[in-house]
Order: sequence, then structure tokens, then C-alpha cells
Amino acid sequence: MSELVYFVAGLLVMILLMLLYQRFAAFTAQSARDYAEQTPRFDLRQHLNGPIRCEGVIYGPLGRVTSRFTGDFDARWDGNRGVMKEHFRYHGGNTQDREWRLELGNDGTIRADADDLVGQGTGQQSGPTVQLRYKIRLPEDAGGHVLSVSDWMYVTPGGTIVNRSQFRKWGIKVAELVATMHKREDA
Repeated sequence: MSELVYFVAGLLVMILLMLLYQRFAAFTAQSARDYAEQTPRFDLRQHLNGPIRCEGVIYGPLGRVTSRFTGDFDARWDGNRGVMKEHFRYHGGNTQDREWRLELGNDGTIRADADDLVGQGTGQQSGPTVQLRYKIRLPEDAGGHVLSVSDWMYVTPGGTIVNRSQFRKWGIKVAELVATMHKREDA
């Protein structure tokens, strides 16, 4: 009986440690206020405006690259409202289009919408970062799953944007995306 008690107690301690790690030390534990005083300042209307080139990789749940992609974006702003059209080309030959509709509050809050989102995304612009959280529905050929996304963009001193996103299902990380974005030189 005591072996079972030790096993259950050990299991509960491990679960508690995992939950504490997720809450206080993991990627998803970041907060916009962690970056508030840092520079350069990320302004969506400036840094995500006009023609943009994107290149990135997607990691599967085991940390191996499962896909590579390039993208051409075109973002336009009218005051605090913007539309960003994205066209992705994946290494396997597939393509994907998305249109983000963004609204930036005077306090740096962000509301985001796209056709494949479930509900509305919310976020915050702070210091050199932009953070968005949303739920996305994968295409049917990818299973049609709804995933929770934690999306962070960081602007570098040279103006390149580094994007890191984690995709979770039932709280378990199932994919991660890392990409760079920069203004297109040829536009």
C-alpha cells in the first residue's frame, strides 16, 4: 500500500511542478509588461505596413521541423485599423491565404480577426513586442482541429520582426512556429 501512496504522491508533485513551470517560467508565462521599458518600440502601423516577406519553419510536438514556408504579406492601415493579407507557400507545394483585420487601441491593445479564427484574438503592443492570443481552426486537410495560439513578435534593432508562436490543444503543445518578417526590398 505504501508504494502506491508514494507513486501517487510523486505523480501529484510532478503535475504540480509542471503546472508551476507553465505558469511562471515557460514561453506562455511572458507578459507584455515584461518588455514595456525596452526599445526599439514596436508599432504595428509602422513595422507591419506595406509589402512584407516572411520565412519560417514549423516544429511538430517532438521538436523536429515538420514544414518550411515563405510568405508575402501586404498590410495597409487607416488610422488604428489595418488589414494584412498573407499568402504562404509551403515546401510541400501547398499554399494558404489569410486576411487579418486588426484594430489597435490607443493603449496598445489589439483586437484581431480572420476567417479561420474561432472568436476574436486579443493582444498587446508593448516595448519591442506584440503579443496575440487566439484560437484558430486548421484546414480540413490538416484535421480541422481548433488550437489555442500564443503568438509573440519581437522587433530587432534593424527592423526585422522575429515571430514565435506556440499551438496547443487541451493545454499540450502540438506545434511551434518560428519566422522572420521584413519589408520587401523589391517593392
